[in-house]
Amino acid sequence: MSATEDNQPSEFQPINKKKIVDAVSMILSAIGEDPEREGLVRTPHRVANAFGEVLEGYTIDPTKLINGALFSVDYDEMVVVKDIEFFSLCEHHILPFFGRAHVAYLPRNKVIGLSKIPRIVDMFAHRLQVQERMTQQIAKFIQETINPLGVGVVIEAQHLCMMMRGVKKEQASMTTSAMLGGFRTRLETRMEFLNMLQR
Repeated sequence: MSATEDNQPSEFQPINKKKIVDAVSMILSAIGEDPEREGLVRTPHRVANAFGEVLEGYTIDPTKLINGALFSVDYDEMVVVKDIEFFSLCEHHILPFFGRAHVAYLPRNKVIGLSKIPRIVDMFAHRLQVQERMTQQIAKFIQETINPLGVGVVIEAQHLCMMMRGVKKEQASMTTSAMLGGFRTRLETRMEFLNMLQR
């Protein structure tokens, strides 16, 4: 499995769980634990299965994800999907960050199936990530997929790499945004979206 610099998988291959099992066993030994003791003997396999789930974004084919769920509709008002829960792993420490994504777009003759927007968020969240890039990826993917008049994405998240290590700030959170098309060029459109998030 390989990925390009912008975190897009260059091919869609299954995650190599055997390598993960071997690596976790080595980590357990490296920290002074016994990988063969009762509580840990299956841990490498459990970690491999967990990684297979939380990092499945590398194996998802975007075309199959959308699966033709684009519909011609005579509607050009803002579409907003709020409070999409997500979990991801920070690529710097492989520790979780989690929160909510808010996605809006201005249709241009086509809308996307409602369930596809949370699936798009998950596709990018289920990779080793940084929040800033993930926010841009979601917006760019929606823009390229349905060619709307504009896209807005806001993500609010808490990062365990900051909460449980380093500065250890448990209440700190991070907000990122990506505004494309009408959301970038028209202040009233951007403010309408941001005001909806406050309701």
